[in-house]
Amino acid sequence: MTYLVGTTGKGERSSTSLVLAGVAVTSLATAAQTFLLQRNSDVVRQVYSWILGRLSSATWGDVRLVLPYVVFSTVVLLLHRRLLDVLRVGDEEATALGVNVSRVRLVVVIAATLGTASVVAVSGLIGFVGIIVPHAVRLVVGTSYRLVLPISLLFGAAFLILADIPGRVLDNPAETPIGVVTAFLGAPFFLLILRTRKNER
Repeated sequence: MTYLVGTTGKGERSSTSLVLAGVAVTSLATAAQTFLLQRNSDVVRQVYSWILGRLSSATWGDVRLVLPYVVFSTVVLLLHRRLLDVLRVGDEEATALGVNVSRVRLVVVIAATLGTASVVAVSGLIGFVGIIVPHAVRLVVGTSYRLVLPISLLFGAAFLILADIPGRVLDNPAETPIGVVTAFLGAPFFLLILRTRKNER
């Protein structure tokens, strides 16, 4: 929906329009979520737990359920990593090199959305992982998607496992949702990135 809303009248999609579309769609979804919660107050606790993100409620049955979607999404993204490198030079240059920019973007967005939606349905909303891990990987291996994508997949899984440990230990026997842990780590990291980019300019 964000991808469609962020499309301009000429069929173009800029980073700014996609961000603004994301804000608008998020606000609409949040309003719908709040409305549904008010009408179903008996499930507020379960929904709140899902919003904060939690791995302890996931089962091997859930893993088998989402595995086909995750594998499909991963394969599609890895097959397009060289084309994503080409897109970094700009739309006009990429088109001149024979790349169908609109098609590549659409396929990548659909694949990423499918994989993300499937795991979020099981684990809940675990924020900042997509900010911390790729940026940390870029600092080590460079900016080429040929390396960033596969290494981010591995490091992302490792990061989640490590972030889940303090959530299970610090407040034992209760459990701190992993989304809270990643937010504590991710928010300062995000501010650091913004400050670094501002200084570079």
